[in-house]
Amino acid sequence: MIKRLLSFLNASPVNFLAVKNISEELEKKGFRRLNPQEPLGKVVAGDKFFVTKNDSSIYAFQIGKKTLADAGFHMICAHCDSPTFRIKPNAEMTCEGGIVKLNTEVYGGPIMSTWFDRPLTLAGRVIVKGEDAMHPKTLLIHIQRPLLQISNLAIHFNRQVNDGVKLSRQKDVLPILGIINDELEKGNLLMNVITGELNILKEDILDFDLYLADATPACTFGVHDEFISSGRLDDLSMCWAGVEALTAADAQDTTQVLAIFDNEETGSQTKQGAGSPFLSYMLQRIALAQSGTEEAYYQAVERAFMISADNAHAWHPNYSEKFDPTNHPMLGGGPVIKFNAAQKYASDAVSAAIFANICEAAGVPCQRFVNHSDVAGGSTLGNILASSPGIFDRQPLASGAAVCRADRAVQPFCGQGESFRLPGTAALQRARRRRAAGTGLCPDGAGKKLPR
Repeated sequence: MIKRLLSFLNASPVNFLAVKNISEELEKKGFRRLNPQEPLGKVVAGDKFFVTKNDSSIYAFQIGKKTLADAGFHMICAHCDSPTFRIKPNAEMTCEGGIVKLNTEVYGGPIMSTWFDRPLTLAGRVIVKGEDAMHPKTLLIHIQRPLLQISNLAIHFNRQVNDGVKLSRQKDVLPILGIINDELEKGNLLMNVITGELNILKEDILDFDLYLADATPACTFGVHDEFISSGRLDDLSMCWAGVEALTAADAQDTTQVLAIFDNEETGSQTKQGAGSPFLSYMLQRIALAQSGTEEAYYQAVERAFMISADNAHAWHPNYSEKFDPTNHPMLGGGPVIKFNAAQKYASDAVSAAIFANICEAAGVPCQRFVNHSDVAGGSTLGNILASSPGIFDRQPLASGAAVCRADRAVQPFCGQGESFRLPGTAALQRARRRRAAGTGLCPDGAGKKLPR
């Protein structure tokens, strides 16, 4: 499973490619692609299908043995976008010596300093002429070699660099593309890369959505290869966990849904984000196709249960002061339930109890996370979905989990930043023994009661 995850991360540098790869995986497992512009048609038990929106979000359904009205739906939600830099239109900026850099804008909330002095590449989509003005064609692009770099200023010019530097988003983080060797390249360097990669004509290009991506492959590290290091773990790891869970699951009475949204990093208020009514419309259409009445959808909502699968912050050995003293997940300690008094996470006692029961039935420990009261936390999809499309959200899971068909155990992914503890068998067994004993390891090594 870990090798498949690493391959998926490497092949999915941006949202568009993540959706493409998920689509292909679903099709291999018997899911058929539907066009949401066309009538849904008859929906029967056991049907497996998916739809996409904007090429950057995807929604998969496995229809239950009972109707939505009678059994509701169970849903896993995640997001496929990650913090990065978007390439602006008219991006080329030619500097002294013929050096060309690209004009960018920040997407989401990256730690900008981590993007310096590493190999970067370009990925996204290019829109070209189609049959008519209303139907252009979309081509996906992923330059699979180091192409750009955001270069640091040498320490000789900035002796205070290790004391912390305030970075300008307009000046300091612009990537270098290359040096002009020919006058004809001036203003065309980026277009030459695109046309060469896609084998198309410049005059056929209408527009593009291009982003920077780390060209360093995902890998495991640690003495026992117990960690994963990769960009985009937030939230592609949970996208893949959701795909693994859905494609391994047998048909149940309840309809199973996997919803992977775009634009979570920028607030979700887009046609392909969690704030859009698109998912709600699809569920309504399914309910209507089954029961012929609008009432069926509202019945289904009241019987629904959703897991918002995002990443949790495991205890960091260098920054223990940033974590809540009694609710800090440990790497390898199991899936995490996240709580927030301001409802940035939508978990409550009922939803947490349900998820804890699911973990207990699978023989897997689960953990709790609450922000340090002096540290502002983040948010995720659950509260947005609960208030926008009207889906009864319980959001018990913030780290993510996939059900392993072989042993019916929940395989946890929980980590800090871009490092995740692999769910090795030995680690799970130790966690289970600690849970059975009612004790676990605190950061200081002292024994402490774990929540049951």
